[in-house]
Amino acid sequence: MDIASVWDAIYMSVNSIEVNTVGSIYKLVLSLLLGAVIGYERKRKGQTAGVRTFSLIAMGATLAMLLSIYVPQEYMGLKNGDPGRIAAQVVTGIGFLGAGAIIQMKGSVRGLTTAAGIWMVAALGMAIGVGLYVLSIVATLLILFILLYLERIERKLSIGSEARIIRATISDIVEDIAPYRTELRRHHVSLTNFYLDYDYTAGSTRLSMVVLAKEPVDYIKLFKQLHDIYPTTSLTVATQL
Repeated sequence: MDIASVWDAIYMSVNSIEVNTVGSIYKLVLSLLLGAVIGYERKRKGQTAGVRTFSLIAMGATLAMLLSIYVPQEYMGLKNGDPGRIAAQVVTGIGFLGAGAIIQMKGSVRGLTTAAGIWMVAALGMAIGVGLYVLSIVATLLILFILLYLERIERKLSIGSEARIIRATISDIVEDIAPYRTELRRHHVSLTNFYLDYDYTAGSTRLSMVVLAKEPVDYIKLFKQLHDIYPTTSLTVATQL
């Protein structure tokens, strides 16, 4: 058998609607690679879910789709299979992983983008499982465009407001946050919500403020002013994603 015949056989196996060993291995490897690319971007942003998590999710969704097709073919004689059986549970089950990627703490919500990425990678794996290779690669490129460049475009065009969480630890019991609201307004930052945590034994307050800013804010100058309002031991700012 010559090389051309071997490649033709591989091509037919990879593009066959029936589940076979060569095609299944190709689909699993492709889902691993595409999931890893997206996971690498998330890991660069400091997210817990990274290369391994996204690769496993993509491969798991692909394998679920392959099983959905294989079982009817092997045991019921249905050539086209029934891809809606097992794979349908992936959409439900992936919600638990997405919820695990979301962190909520005192008004700060982080991980929504990663959770959406997990859901998208699962759909990507299922698409690979049914042989939509070109569509899967294009979808991966679009996901990377959203994760890498869309945020920059939004900031450059000043679309909407940036949500931030400012946390302050104060060595006093704070009963009036009006001074904070006034100082934030001076820096063109609006206070949308706040959360207080009192420690009466230590005589301290943990204050979390959800703020919106429509333009770049000099947080160094802002923190200096906020620090002088009450005896403050720490100030931090985080992005609400």
